[in-house]
Amino acid sequence: MARRSNLGATGLHRRARAGDPMGAFDALPAPLRRWLAEAALPWSPASCRRIWTRARAEGASPEDILERLDRAERTTLSRDRQARRLPNALPLNDTPVRLRR
Repeated sequence: MARRSNLGATGLHRRARAGDPMGAFDALPAPLRRWLAEAALPWSPASCRRIWTRARAEGASPEDILERLDRAERTTLSRDRQARRLPNALPLNDTPVRLRR
């Protein structure tokens, strides 16, 4: 699917953000900013900061935290893929497909 905006092509729910997202992004630690810039989903700086702060308080290393974020993103993307495979949903070209079991 072609990207229509910087949010990508996803069927996941989008939320409106309040405040200054670029200021919040700039205030993140450098490793987290790099991860967020390459993320497949449009994560909010606030949610990433919460995850980072909580994990650091638990004693996690920056590498462990970034791995945790990768796992969370993969889980979210798999939910999106599963939602697109609903039996009642037609594909974009309206051609019936065989469902794998």
